Amino acid sequence: MKWTFLTSGMMLAFAAFSSFSISDACSKLLAGQLDPFEVAFSGGAFGFLIIPFIRRPDESYMDIFSPQRPLMWGVRAMATFAATAASVEAFMLLPMPEALSLMFLMPLFVTILSVTLLREKVSAWSWLSVILGFMGVLIVLRPGMRALQFGHLCALVAAIASAVGVIAYRLAGDDTPRLSLFGSSLFGPLVGDGVLMLAHAHWPHGVRTWVFLFGYGFLAALGQLLMMMATARAPANRVALPQYSQMIWAVAFSYFLFHQPLDGWTFVGIVVVTLSGMLGWLHQRIHYERLALEARRAARRHPIQYSPRAG
Repeated sequence: MKWTFLTSGMMLAFAAFSSFSISDACSKLLAGQLDPFEVAFSGGAFGFLIIPFIRRPDESYMDIFSPQRPLMWGVRAMATFAATAASVEAFMLLPMPEALSLMFLMPLFVTILSVTLLREKVSAWSWLSVILGFMGVLIVLRPGMRALQFGHLCALVAAIASAVGVIAYRLAGDDTPRLSLFGSSLFGPLVGDGVLMLAHAHWPHGVRTWVFLFGYGFLAALGQLLMMMATARAPANRVALPQYSQMIWAVAFSYFLFHQPLDGWTFVGIVVVTLSGMLGWLHQRIHYERLALEARRAARRHPIQYSPRAG
């Protein structure tokens, strides 16, 4: 029973990250056809189609517009706007694995912000994981040996903005309605990218363009829905591991769809980045397993006795 519970959560997480990966590929397929801000804007527009599946029976649609913590809602909206715009530009300009390897620096920035803003304690294992990931990115980029492009800067901005969004989610608290959290991720791209696209936007032409636009926006929102379902069925440390399946998707898309094979050093760097993330996941899993074991031992040492007075 327990295995089925965890497996269903992990399978939903795999489906979520697959949805994210295909969404990213759709944005890259639109390179040269539409302005990146217009593509990112479609993410917020088509994302509204997922809202009926996210809303709980006790939630009102007005929760989207009524944040309990307006400041954190605004920070999440701004962070999502920056992350979506920068990531679309990065995927358009760079091979997908190269852009994704930079975006995988997000845990490094989350760790730094957690220490500086939230005053959280970070273990040596976590620091080792993020440092190893940073080394992997340096292998991919090889600064001084190859020219860095605007796309690399965009991928880095996407990683930083995503980390800011994670911190904002933590500061929002557990009592924030899901629709409010999801609403901030929609209105950020709608308003921010909507304003920036006005100078160069034009009406998309052709069924193929509309399919890719819909695929980018809807699949990104679907991925968020699947992740919500995954975290409801399995612990967070279980559903984090499938994130690295995105790199498999990225390498496959890069080679077979976009005909951009990787050189040897880039492949080595991607492997290092992926292993760094798996190292962090492994440490987190060992930590939670140790806590669970200690809880079971404590329960055996101090069993709860039935008391008629307690009912």
